[in-house]
Amino acid sequence: MSLTLHRSLAAGRWQELTLVEQLANIGSEVSRALRARAAGNEPRSAAALDRALELFDLTLADARWQGRRRELARAREIVVQHFFSATWGDDESLDGYFLPFAAAIATRHETASSRG
Repeated sequence: MSLTLHRSLAAGRWQELTLVEQLANIGSEVSRALRARAAGNEPRSAAALDRALELFDLTLADARWQGRRRELARAREIVVQHFFSATWGDDESLDGYFLPFAAAIATRHETASSRG
């Protein structure tokens, strides 16, 4: 039995987020894992990677993205390969994959706050 790291998200809150929001959250955890690994903090890196993979799994289980599961599963696979294969790309490329999702959320929040 696996430990649920994001209890409130697993309880259904995750399905309230858009795909962009879900991927931005996954990207935040991947970025934390990369930064911790670069700083030599393997326990913190492993914990962030575990959280990222759990969020990937919640996204893959979200029925709204049924037509995108192959793409999402491939992104999850690339993250795993990056952390466990010495020959798989560089940290900047992986971090860069998720950056547009975070930027889209930031833009959305800036637009909403300028209206209010």
